[in-house]
Amino acid sequence: MNKKKLHVKTGDTVKVIAGDERGKTGKVIAVKTDTGKVVIEGLNLVTKHSKPSAKNPQGGISKIEAPVHASNVMLVDPKTGATTKSGTRKNSEGKSERYSKKTGEVI
Repeated sequence: MNKKKLHVKTGDTVKVIAGDERGKTGKVIAVKTDTGKVVIEGLNLVTKHSKPSAKNPQGGISKIEAPVHASNVMLVDPKTGATTKSGTRKNSEGKSERYSKKTGEVI
């Protein structure tokens, strides 16, 4: 599958705009570019059953974060706290930077 650049990066705060977790915000802890999905801290929890092993002799049931499709999340502007679309532009040194399309400020 082709690796596509996404509008969010690891460490960004995002708001879920579709699905069961709609309206909740969280921090991106992983970005999977090959599938176009992101893992958000504390959101979209699924139950994982683990077999007893040498590392985990007890086994048991644990909750882990499942990936959410990147199209279902929207970036939250760190300065204003509102959701925004992000764009890229060149700064004065010619380096690429992300900016908020709502406010025009660098993210």
